[in-house]
Amino acid sequence: MQAIDLSTATWHKSSHSNQDGGACVEVATHGHDAPALVPVRDSKDPRRTPLLFGAAAWDAFIGAVRHGGFSI
Repeated sequence: MQAIDLSTATWHKSSHSNQDGGACVEVATHGHDAPALVPVRDSKDPRRTPLLFGAAAWDAFIGAVRHGGFSI
């Protein structure tokens, strides 16, 4: 697999994140060179290699979350 340049990526935290930034993930939605992939990283350690998800799989996951597809 070829390396993805995330040096200019725009990272976003969930609006459900707490103020001190604990236990959060960040998603890069712009500024990377692989539009078919969605990079996701741990906000507590942003230097670690992000996980990469296919855009269709990420959209399905977000849709399931929004529609109560997961119970706690």
